[in-house]
Amino acid sequence: MKSMTGFGTGDAPLGHGKLVLDARSVNHRYLDVRVRLPGDLADQSLFLEQRARERLGRGRFDLSVRYEGPPPAPRFDADRARALYRELERLRDELAPGTELPLSALVGMPDLYVPATTADVAIVQQALGAALDAALGALERMRKREGEALRAEVLSRLGTCRRLHGKLREGGPSALRAAEARLKTRVARLAADVGTAVESGRLEAEIVLLADRTDVTEELVRLESHFSQLEGLLERGEQEPCGRRLDFLLQEVAREANTIGAKSQDAELGHLVVELKSEIERMREQVQNVE
Repeated sequence: MKSMTGFGTGDAPLGHGKLVLDARSVNHRYLDVRVRLPGDLADQSLFLEQRARERLGRGRFDLSVRYEGPPPAPRFDADRARALYRELERLRDELAPGTELPLSALVGMPDLYVPATTADVAIVQQALGAALDAALGALERMRKREGEALRAEVLSRLGTCRRLHGKLREGGPSALRAAEARLKTRVARLAADVGTAVESGRLEAEIVLLADRTDVTEELVRLESHFSQLEGLLERGEQEPCGRRLDFLLQEVAREANTIGAKSQDAELGHLVVELKSEIERMREQVQNVE
């Protein structure tokens, strides 16, 4: 089980210095890779993104590359100089034919010196790939550590939910008996106030309806099933991404808890349901960050 939050750094030698790549990841519904490269390596952005996508799953990943080391000397762009000089010659022939045109006329021209290429494309891509592999390896280790902490947290809260579930199951029958007693008492008082008798058959029918409306046995059985599935996913979480399935199961758990809360007419059971829903919400917050 891995967290979607992490950071890793990797580097690889290039020229007289090295490329350093920082990889950051945060929570995201899908895979989103964003690359930031120095200007002289900007044409390798697609290569780096595709290389990263081959290794990454769900989450947003920011890959930032910088070059550390002595800057290479700028390169004189002879082709641009020739083209500019020919343009100047054409302009000279148009405006002042026969006039001397010294090479010094190029001195003020812009962009005659460009950043030197540190290496050919293959060497640059090899360095980028090595730096990426190292950074993603460090990122993966951090995400696994964070994931283990999240797994322990969710398992702990799941244990609390199971204890609350047990109390709800134990308290259900007594709560139902108390509700029946309250109903009989209210009916008896009402009958005494109006001076009439209540048919026992009608009273029993009302008690049956009350029991049906407040019975949460089905919801508790489904909760137990969901808890078992959650535990299974958490145990298998090291082998496969499970964040979306955990989130779906917790949505179902929350739905059952809401139904139990709506059916419960007992104050003590109501407090247990509030605690249960609070634990479920905390688990849902945690699994939002699980891959």
